[in-house]
Amino acid sequence: MKHFLKLLDLSTEEILELLDLADLLKSYVKEGKPHPFLQGKTLGMIFEKSSTRTRVSFETGMYQLGGHALFISAKDSQVGRGEPTEDTARVLSRYLDGIMIRTFDQEEVEKLAEYGSIPIINGLTDFCHPCQVMADLQTIREHKGKLTGLKMCFIGDGNNMANSLIVGGLKVGMSVSIGCPKNYQPDQRVLDFAAAYGDQFQMTDDVMEAAKGADVILTDVWASMGQEEEKQMREAAFAGFQVNSQMMAVANKDCMVLHCLPAHRGEEITADVFEAHADEIFDEAENRLHAQKAILVKLMGGRK
Repeated sequence: MKHFLKLLDLSTEEILELLDLADLLKSYVKEGKPHPFLQGKTLGMIFEKSSTRTRVSFETGMYQLGGHALFISAKDSQVGRGEPTEDTARVLSRYLDGIMIRTFDQEEVEKLAEYGSIPIINGLTDFCHPCQVMADLQTIREHKGKLTGLKMCFIGDGNNMANSLIVGGLKVGMSVSIGCPKNYQPDQRVLDFAAAYGDQFQMTDDVMEAAKGADVILTDVWASMGQEEEKQMREAAFAGFQVNSQMMAVANKDCMVLHCLPAHRGEEITADVFEAHADEIFDEAENRLHAQKAILVKLMGGRK
């Protein structure tokens, strides 16, 4: 594995190896065991979309691994002033040991990987959010003890989270159900991938049908970054696509609830459901750190 661009690129074995490594690195933190596997290494972090969790978790992760993280804002660098991605990739490859980028267009991430000579990590694009879904899978396995055979249900916009959850869930042996409005379905490339899994994948605009028998329900905000002008239109489109007590009643009794955060209580999820599952949601948030450290070690530490 040379880069971490999207889960479509990874095999089931590679995903599971990363999850096992994430669990190991998490145990080191809990035990207070030093693990400077990236001593002397520098990660460049390009942010064209702002973030709290992504920046803090990658910076903290690099520190715990003995390395250094360098914040690169598009507002304050040539990245945001029209320098071709091809040139950025080749220049930064001379200075850094790896690049994490959080941006809009998936093509920009792919170009960095094509023209650079160091590992590239996708911190988020409009197409996918693979780091978050690795943390989601780690959290589900921690709480359920397994992934294979579980039913994962995502309710809401068929956005980057839905795209990555479909791919990640199916690749590790889960069945995946998506409840979304007809005009807000996941990317066609992802639906084409899912079609090969037959009945293991379901997509419907009937949220109760989607959630029926679920072992874990996930959701996300209705209006993501850059969609603020569409907020009122989206609120109307997603009326009825809220994770609430009625939905939880049709899921399995011990169903988990996860949210990638930030959460808008009273919109995509009710306050009571959020608080009832807060421990799971904040375990999920913490696991961004551990899952991303596994990716960093695998790519930048030469771990086989």
